[in-house]
Amino acid sequence: MHQIVALWSLPRSRSTAFFRMMAERGDFHVLHEPFSNRAEFGHTDVAGHLVDSERALLASIRSLAGRGPVFFKDTTDERYPGPLADVDFLARDAVHTFLIRHPRDTIASYHALNPHVRRHQIGVAHLHELYQRVTELTPCRPVVIDADDLVADPEATVRAYCDRIGIPYLPEALTWAPGDRVEWRSTARWHGDVRASTGFTADTGTHDVDVVDHPVLAGHLAHHLPFYQELHRHRLIPHPAR
Repeated sequence: MHQIVALWSLPRSRSTAFFRMMAERGDFHVLHEPFSNRAEFGHTDVAGHLVDSERALLASIRSLAGRGPVFFKDTTDERYPGPLADVDFLARDAVHTFLIRHPRDTIASYHALNPHVRRHQIGVAHLHELYQRVTELTPCRPVVIDADDLVADPEATVRAYCDRIGIPYLPEALTWAPGDRVEWRSTARWHGDVRASTGFTADTGTHDVDVVDHPVLAGHLAHHLPFYQELHRHRLIPHPAR
């Protein structure tokens, strides 16, 4: 089996832009949110095959890796019992990496698209659970990158990420042509920014909500902030090229 690289991320954390960069590389078969698509729609597509359970999805990812390296990114709006219970998948069959963003910013961005966002959908607690599980099963701490570092210095952050997981750094993949991808069509309204993008960029607008003082969202923030702070403590710190 060839290499499987997983990027587990918070929603609204620029993870789809990271996926777009990995697709631009051309050396991985890429899967966009296979676990969350299965949770939301009841099935997901893996290389032209529909799978309808987490067990079948894990088997399909392993099968696909028999034909070449696989990268998938997924968001932790939901909890995924299948991967959490699969020791081989967490400890040996895949390299698990993590993308975080301050929950204040994640909540504001999520709320702009879904004003009824529920606490668990912010995803930091679920992401932390996955991180802890991988940490328990592997000798080295998994890689954590922060979205703020990614947009502040994409070159240094991506280079450090590639070095840590043992794949070539391809600077040409940091830019791409704007446009749609078939993987995004079922969740198109969430990916408008990356469809129009040509690389990693900071938010250009502001969200019309004060998360800290909001009667509901402030509770979401208080719940998820300690999990974010723990993950942030272990983040990969990129060193800018001189």
